[in-house]
Parts: sequence; C-alpha cells; structure tokens
Amino acid sequence: MRNGNGKDKDGFKGAVRSFVASFGWPRIIIALFIVALFFLAPAAKVEIPSALSDVLNRFGMNAVLVLAMVPMVQSGCGLNFGLPIGVIAGLLGSTLAIQVVSVGPLVGIFKPGLPVFILAIILAMPFAALFGWAYGKLLNRVKGDEMIIATYVGWAAVSFMSIMWLILPYSAPTMIWAYKGYQLRSTIAVAGFYDKVLSSFLAIRIGDFVFPTGMILFVALMCLVVWLFFRTKAGTAMTAVGSNPDYARASGVDASRARILSVVASCMLGAVGIIVYQQSYGFIQVYNGPLMAAFPAVAALLIGGASVNKASIVNVVVGTLLYQGMITMTPKVINSLLQSDMAEVLRIIIANGMILYALTRKSKVAR
Repeated sequence: MRNGNGKDKDGFKGAVRSFVASFGWPRIIIALFIVALFFLAPAAKVEIPSALSDVLNRFGMNAVLVLAMVPMVQSGCGLNFGLPIGVIAGLLGSTLAIQVVSVGPLVGIFKPGLPVFILAIILAMPFAALFGWAYGKLLNRVKGDEMIIATYVGWAAVSFMSIMWLILPYSAPTMIWAYKGYQLRSTIAVAGFYDKVLSSFLAIRIGDFVFPTGMILFVALMCLVVWLFFRTKAGTAMTAVGSNPDYARASGVDASRARILSVVASCMLGAVGIIVYQQSYGFIQVYNGPLMAAFPAVAALLIGGASVNKASIVNVVVGTLLYQGMITMTPKVINSLLQSDMAEVLRIIIANGMILYALTRKSKVAR
C-alpha cells in the first residue's frame, strides 16, 4: 500500500510528466534559457525593465506575421514559406497610402496617424486577396509539395517586385530618390504618416519599462478575428480539409476552395502584419526586404508547439514570446558577457533547428 505521501509524490510526478508532454521539451528548454538570460542581465549591465519592454515590443511587431501561418497549416497546405507574397501586398498598400496622402487625390484628407495606418491596410487587402487567390490556385496543383514550391514562389515574387519598385510611377518626395526620378528608396520612413501609431497608443510607462498597449490590443484583436473565423462554416470546412481531406470531401466540402481561402486569409494577415511591423520599426523595406520574412515566423510558430499539420493561436502567442525573447536577450546578454557574436550563432541554430526538426517529423509521418 502507498501512504498519503507516496500518492502525493506520484500525483506530482504525473502532473510534471503531463506538463512536459503538453508543453514539450524544446519550449521548456528555450523558456529556461530566456529566464537564465534575465538572471544574467545585471552582470551584463543590461537593464531588465528596458529589456522586458523590448521583448514585448518585438512580440507586438511580429505576432500578426506569425498568426498568418495558421490558416494554411490548418487547411493542410503546410507552413507558409511563401509569406513574402502577403508581405508584398502590405508593402504595396503602405507605399500607395503614403503616395495618395502626399501628392495624390487624398492630400489633406487623411491626417497622420491611425487614419493613414487604416488606409494602408485597406489598400493592401485587394492585392493580398488577388495574390492569395493566384498563389492558392498554384498550390492546389502541387499538392504534397506546397512548402517547397511556396519557398520558390515567395523568392520569385520578391525578385519580380524588385524590378517593379524601380518602374512603378511613385512620386512622393519621401519615397523616391531625388536624383533618379521615381525609383523607390530601399528604406522609406513612415515618420509623419503612421509611425508608432500602435506602439504609443495607451502605452503604460513605469520608469524604463514601457508596455505597448496599442500593439498588444491590436494583436489580441487579430487573434480574436482568426478565432471567430475558424468557428464559421468556412473556417470549420478549412480545418476539416486539413485534418481529414477524404472525410471532408465525403461531407460535401470543396477541398480546393477551402485551401485557396486559407491561402488568401494567410496573405491578408501577412499584409496586415508587415504594416504593424512598419509602424513600430519606423521604416518600409522594399526590394529584398521581404525575402526572409517567412523563416522567423515559421520558427516562432514551431517553437510555440505547432506542427506542419496543426497550429493554434496559443502556439502563435507562446512561440512569438519565446522566439522574440530569445533573439532580444541573447545579443544583449551573451555578446556582452562573452565579448563575441555568439548570440547570432545561437539564434540561427535554434530557429533553423526547429524548422529542420519539424520538416523531419513530417517526413517520418509521411513514410
């Protein structure tokens, strides 16, 4: 017989095993690593309040881009390595917004700040829907190889747009090279348009600590929109196609249409995400700017516990916090203590290692 203490110990061990099984060793190790970095921060002369502010700010900047991964994963299209397509739609929306409020027909109508930010999102949506539809049609023709093709398509789109940014007839003085005519600059400042429109909204300041209330609220709103969407008929059909395509077809669900809808939704979220990123970062980055946009988002989602077949909003929130905490704290602490660039090596190993681990697991499941 076991006494009460034995039962308590067995219960505690069972709870620990259950927690480890649900949260996963990779996330536990990364979380402990980040906690250790915060403990080491004073020795590296890093102010903890400002470091924590940086983590929360980077979380708000990147969370919507990570959220853009969820629709395609849930529909069975896999990880969206073609995220640059949605990002390009966002770049078109933001640059067009600056154009029309600077020298276009909307001069003086839209005040700097939230109105221009909303205008950028509105202008980006038609491009995101169109690009997403074409991208989805292509992925329906290469079922089983979506992630490979998505990577090529995303990079090809960035290369094509690098040419288009040179020939599109932009004329806003803040966006073009004065001595070249109408070619866009590689980085375009959003100051005077929608710089920090979310970051500074209702921001809570306590000494060196700043809580970016506006960005966190916007991320929460986007998460709520996605959560509600997956409870609609279209969202349920999308999940059914990703979980069991044969059963979904037998139930009368148009699998191809559901997959295209998921790609369109992913592109729209990617477009919104890059505009949110811009308002905090302070610049629009065109040309090769979107080239590697997918990899940090994919790594964050996987670190959060998602797989190539299943993802949730919880995975987005947890993964983005862990990933951004890691890449924010390692340069501040490790580089300072070791006087080297070891932090960047650790970031690359962890991020790319998580992607490789997920793709390896997918291959094993397929076999």
